[in-house]
Amino acid sequence: MTMGDKENQEVGTSGQENTLPIGTKSPITVTVGTKGPVLIIGAGLIGGSLGMALARQGVKVYLRDASPTAVSLAASLGAGKVWESGLPAPRLVVVATPPDVTANVVEASLQEFPAAMVFDVSSVKTPIVSAVLASAAEAAARYCSVHPMAGKEVNGVGAASADLFTGRPWVIVAHEKTSSAAVLAARTLGTDVGAFLIALDPQEHDRAVALVSHVPQLVSSLMGGLLIEAPVTALELAGGGLRDVTRVAASDPRLWNAILSGNAPAVKTILEELQHNLSDLIAGLDSGQTTSETPTDPWSTSSVGAVNTVMTRGNEGVGRIPGKHGDAASQYGQVAVLVPDEPGFLGRLFQEIGQANINIEDFRLEHSLGQARGLAIIYVIPASVEPLTAHLQGAGWSVASL
Repeated sequence: MTMGDKENQEVGTSGQENTLPIGTKSPITVTVGTKGPVLIIGAGLIGGSLGMALARQGVKVYLRDASPTAVSLAASLGAGKVWESGLPAPRLVVVATPPDVTANVVEASLQEFPAAMVFDVSSVKTPIVSAVLASAAEAAARYCSVHPMAGKEVNGVGAASADLFTGRPWVIVAHEKTSSAAVLAARTLGTDVGAFLIALDPQEHDRAVALVSHVPQLVSSLMGGLLIEAPVTALELAGGGLRDVTRVAASDPRLWNAILSGNAPAVKTILEELQHNLSDLIAGLDSGQTTSETPTDPWSTSSVGAVNTVMTRGNEGVGRIPGKHGDAASQYGQVAVLVPDEPGFLGRLFQEIGQANINIEDFRLEHSLGQARGLAIIYVIPASVEPLTAHLQGAGWSVASL
């Protein structure tokens, strides 16, 4: 079950009323359904972002972390107040620790705060939910697992943002003992931070994230690893394709060690399927090999069919990825604009596009090796390509052909 995210949406008849941040056009009143105090245990990217999102809306947030430095930084960034004894007991505890310690922290929180709902935001569910049910069955009605699909390749509270969850999936992973009140609180929390809601059981969740998150991370890291010994001359040819594939290879190994180990069975299944497809491709390419004794035209061998199978299946699969706002995938047109690598030029470009009354559906910036300029790729609906190109050229921008 899903619920589309709605900006500035009222989510209940009770809660805390606040206005949008200063600078927003036409501020309106919103109702926040999540009732504080909320204690967030783990002041990293997710915990810090959650604290910022709630605190911005007037919810009282407390922070706890094993690292005094991390929790102090989170507090200084506006994610909440550092937890200390004597503060009012939380109504809700959100555990945002690494997955290998999450179950223990959830169990301890259920015991320490017997009147509070307890959620975790781990990206692995089956082992954590099973461990909590095994050791804290009496209190498990107050426990619900959630997973905001909104990480970055950069970790730590320094990368946190109050808008991290806006328009992103918020997966609710209830178990057989989760109370309806806990599920409602989990749904309300996700809605309050601007996410859209999806409900899965622990096994469904782990299989899904193995496919769309965990194995892509490994593929990116494996590709990045091939670059360690790559000749400099090869790296100088790197373009947007390589950067796209290897972007998440910059992720924190310590966090991913825990995530991937915790979801090993589901990850292994997807990797075996990928291995099978790779084996078929390699066999097809091998059948197209030529020798000096029997030279053949490489474009007339069976390798062409093997490559075509991979490419067409890839086209079909990527076409199933939901587009903007969760709608069906869209095919956008592209307009490429040369921009100097100087302050202010991208802002002026976006302003120029706004003056043309054309909406930017997506954006990518490619840097030119050894040149103080880049190529801004503007994605728009196909019908807007020609009018946008004409408008930008008429305003003096250099539009490149793709």
